[in-house]
Amino acid sequence: MSSAKIGLIGLGTMGSALALNIAEKGFPVAVWNRTTARTREFRAEAGDLAARILPTESLAELVAALEKPRAIILMVPAGAATDQQIEALAPLLDPEDLVIDAGNADFHDTNRRAAAGPPMRFLGMGVSGGEEGARHGPSIMGGGDKADWDRVAPILTAIAARAPDGSPCAAWLGEAGAGHFVKAAHNGIEYADMQMIAEIYGVLRDGFEMGADEIAGVFRQWDEGPLKSYLVEITGEVAAAKDPRTGAPMLDVILDSAGQKGTGRWTVVEGARLGAPIPVIEAAVTARDVSARLEERAAGEARFGPAPQPLSGEVSVLEQALIAGKILCYAQGFAMISTASAEFGWSLPSAEIARIWRAGCIIRSAMLDDMAEALEGAPERNLILDPAFAARLEADLPALRRVVASAALHGLAAPALSAGLFWFDQMRTKRGTANLIQAQRDYFGAHGFQRLDGGPEKHGPWAKPANEI
Repeated sequence: MSSAKIGLIGLGTMGSALALNIAEKGFPVAVWNRTTARTREFRAEAGDLAARILPTESLAELVAALEKPRAIILMVPAGAATDQQIEALAPLLDPEDLVIDAGNADFHDTNRRAAAGPPMRFLGMGVSGGEEGARHGPSIMGGGDKADWDRVAPILTAIAARAPDGSPCAAWLGEAGAGHFVKAAHNGIEYADMQMIAEIYGVLRDGFEMGADEIAGVFRQWDEGPLKSYLVEITGEVAAAKDPRTGAPMLDVILDSAGQKGTGRWTVVEGARLGAPIPVIEAAVTARDVSARLEERAAGEARFGPAPQPLSGEVSVLEQALIAGKILCYAQGFAMISTASAEFGWSLPSAEIARIWRAGCIIRSAMLDDMAEALEGAPERNLILDPAFAARLEADLPALRRVVASAALHGLAAPALSAGLFWFDQMRTKRGTANLIQAQRDYFGAHGFQRLDGGPEKHGPWAKPANEI
């Protein structure tokens, strides 16, 4: 007999946490996992929530346990595994049933699945917040038909994080792959945010020669001010942590080779395809790639010597530099979202995106409240031109310049902070140097150019007449 409001496939870390969240909010949930033993184990460990969890041992049993029209969340690996799961479900579902892909999908795959028109309804859903967010309230970014979103919105908004004003951090953002695209943009910004924080950590450690405990105090202090955010908060926590084995600071025993699942690279590739410059994110992805080249880096130090040299100055300048870098990074991210919105015809609501990122997700921060307000008033305007953020930049950019310049002079790598500053300097320069590039392109390829005076000539005097080519 049908008795579950929603189904969930995939009881890995995120799937298990999300299923418990659904049950805790009062919705009976039927679950299925490829390994039956895991399904049984999951319910046995659910405690008081077990009464709202229906373990099933086949897809047919899962489908039979759901109220019609059915809705099933997929929490399986992105790509081929998702396609295989949809294919296995298709013969068991009715046309009005809904499959919700909540994995870390490439939005192009979501577009493809939506366009294919499978025998059931399909919704792509970005979920951010890690295991903690999935369990206690993530940020949820929906994409697909609005009517399909509305069907499951009562459940999704109930399990979502709550912003400081109490509103749920869950929203329908547009058709097809819109939700998964916004999740990719989120992840790219996450890469950049983490990299900039790491660069400031490097300046504190190698430039100011601070120990981990002192660095922890700096980030804890910053988390009480304009930089208040999840990532700054946990930076203070990890810097203060001790290694249980040696008693040394935990950061001092961790290999500096950063892993990645590829979502940051997706964002960089998509930014290039759209012609939407996101250099801070690009620098962050490159920095992770470089971090993995341990042997080459060791050889480089052996040949050229250790780079870091002590710095002097006020630590407060680093806080200001990080504030400016964060604004520039988010300005690039939202500009890319705006470009994609026009490219794919999604009408992505930038202000709403900022609002649903205020809680639950990894990049949640106090600054997103002001960003949401700025984007509400002028969604197409670059954030650096918003009066409030322009004033912040005017106040904090001198600090960013000092930090980037000092880092360069003293051999401290700060690629993301530097990329943000150089992008800003391009954006504030009415006449740049691309005229030379256009002249070069015309010289070797006769690509032509536009004239400042609007004249009809499209080629320079170096071009050969057609009868001489």
